[in-house]
Formats: sequence, structure tokens, C-alpha cells
Amino acid sequence: MHPTISLIIPAYNEQATIQRTLLSLCSCEQLQQLQTELLVVNDGSEDDTEQLALPFADRVLSLPQNRGKGEALQAGVEAANGAFLVFLDADLQESARHAYQLLKPVLEQEADLSIAKLPPARRKGGLGLVRKLASHGIWRLSGYRSTAPLSGQRAMTRQVMERIRTFSPGFGIEVGFTIDAARDGFRITEVEVPFHHRESGRDWSGVLHRGKQFVAVGRTLWSKR
Repeated sequence: MHPTISLIIPAYNEQATIQRTLLSLCSCEQLQQLQTELLVVNDGSEDDTEQLALPFADRVLSLPQNRGKGEALQAGVEAANGAFLVFLDADLQESARHAYQLLKPVLEQEADLSIAKLPPARRKGGLGLVRKLASHGIWRLSGYRSTAPLSGQRAMTRQVMERIRTFSPGFGIEVGFTIDAARDGFRITEVEVPFHHRESGRDWSGVLHRGKQFVAVGRTLWSKR
């Protein structure tokens, strides 16, 4: 019998976090009561991500080189057997145990696509320019008002992915996905889930990261015009 739910985790050089994330998912009581499969897509990691994930995942798919989150997710979707798909980041660590809160609206047929709204950042980051650009662009291009446009934590029916088929490149993945889902008439909900993951600060690396995000989101919005 095929699993009902496929949990897909793309991972690139996540040896510091992947085990805690997988252990937390495996300890989620609500998920234990469901028929699930846990897939990790090792996106060409140069560390021990694959070896550390093997004891806890049902399957570890290894890409020969780093191809980016979009292609890693695509590989996971193509390998998944579930009627419901859940995308989770590898660095959620202990907070991954809250994944059922994200999945619940889709399982209960209240939505076709559920997006996690994360708590406020625990450290000061940017000025929110990327999020504002993404939210405004999604609204202008699809009519959907998103408050969590950059969240990569998502649950959906397989029909959503079958309709959308491909991901936008780079940091524009989530924005492009939301626009496509809204345009296709799927029911979208945003759910508050106490996930926590690695945050960028106000140092140079954080500024550079947000700059790349801004450019990628802008390109995605332009491509969806």
C-alpha cells in the first residue's frame, strides 16, 4: 500500500541539523498515526549529510552535484508516492515536530495548499524589503494576499503539484509556486506554525543573502507577468 503522506526534505551541507530535524519528525505523535514516507534529497552535499540522514529517512536520494532547491524538490516529488506532499527545510531541527499543524488543513480538505507562517525572527535581520516585494507581487499577479510569501514549509495535495509541475529557479521558488497555485484556483491557507530555522543577521553575509533573494524574487515576478 502506498503511503498517504510524503515528507520531502531537500538538504545541502546540513550535517549540523539534519539528524535533529529527522528525529523530531519521527517523534511527532500525529504523524506516527498516519501512513507516511520520509524522503531526504541530498543536493550534492560535500559533508556528511547523506550518511547522517540514512538511519532516519525511509529513502535518501542523492544528486551527483548541487543543483539548487528547485531541482532537489523536483527529484523528491518525482520519487514520492503519497497523495499529500509536505516540503520542509532541513534546518528546522526540534521545531520540525510541529509539521502536523501545517498538514492538518490539507488532510481535513479545508485547503489544497497550506503555507506555514513562522514566528517573528529571534535576531534582527533586514528591513523586510524582500517580503514586501514578494507579497505585493503575488497580489498584483494572482489576486492572492500572502503574509508568508517566502515560507518554504508547505503541504499540499498531489493535484497541486501535478498542475504546477515545475519550480521557479533560485530564491523565487516559493513566490512562483504561490502565484501558479492561486492562478489555477487552488484553495490556499496560511497557518501559524512555531517552526524555527537558520536566520540571516545584519552582517555582510546576511546582507548578501537578502540581496540575492531580492533579485531572484524580482526575476520570478517578471517572468510571471
